Amino acid sequence: MKILVTGGAGFVGQALIKELVKKHEVVSLDNYSIGSKKNHIEGATYVEGDINNISKLIENDFDICFHLAALSRIQPSFHDPSNTFVNNTFGVQNVLDWCRENNTKCIYSGSSSRHHNPHISPYALYKYIGEEICKMYKEVYKMNVEIVRFYNVYGPGEILDGDWAAVIGLWRRQIRDNEPITIVGDGLQRRDFTHIDDIVDGLIKISYTNIKHDDAWELGTGSNYSILEVAEMFKEKFNCDFKFLPKQKGNYKETLRENDDTLIKIDWKTTGDLKKYIQTL
Repeated sequence: MKILVTGGAGFVGQALIKELVKKHEVVSLDNYSIGSKKNHIEGATYVEGDINNISKLIENDFDICFHLAALSRIQPSFHDPSNTFVNNTFGVQNVLDWCRENNTKCIYSGSSSRHHNPHISPYALYKYIGEEICKMYKEVYKMNVEIVRFYNVYGPGEILDGDWAAVIGLWRRQIRDNEPITIVGDGLQRRDFTHIDDIVDGLIKISYTNIKHDDAWELGTGSNYSILEVAEMFKEKFNCDFKFLPKQKGNYKETLRENDDTLIKIDWKTTGDLKKYIQTL
């Protein structure tokens, strides 16, 4: 098969492409606003450009499109809501239009933020809208589009620096630089941490199956840790200090994958173990 991955130079994109190139012809479309050319995988083709110009940049003979490209963090969305809106809503519609015109199956990366108040941040609202656009195209245009929600992805290749780093990657960088690891708020917020290998396995299985989900595929472990519990895992490994920061707007108290019996039909289950991963760092 011939497969397009938008955001293919990002954390999830590069891990997905690494598996896909073993069996398929793979093309990445990425503007490198977050992704890095250091993430290029041998055997894939890389096109530099924006998803809002997809019809001008990408030819039309693809079987599957994994639409991963997005501005995917809460705090940066407060600083630049307009750009977040353009990428996370207009970008979705442009990719779906391209897929519809070319009869290409689309796998859209949603977010576990769907289960919380969508008005809590620009990111949460625009990802909510992105899912609704997918559902409309699926119903009105009978498109082959599936929504996949990620839960707090971690693992090799995660971003370590800057505004786009998630907590595990950020703490890895702070440990590297001999800094205390930073905990936002009281640390009691709980997160369903899911290993990148499990995310990739789920994405590929969902792309291969003919099963249609009536809502969205939920890729999470179904269990969670508090941020303080994860900090203690880092302390056990690195004997590091903690530094508490003020609570940030837009954060929610818990992420936890809801039961999804549809996952049983594609034989997907998680194998990653956060505590074991931290011990390997």
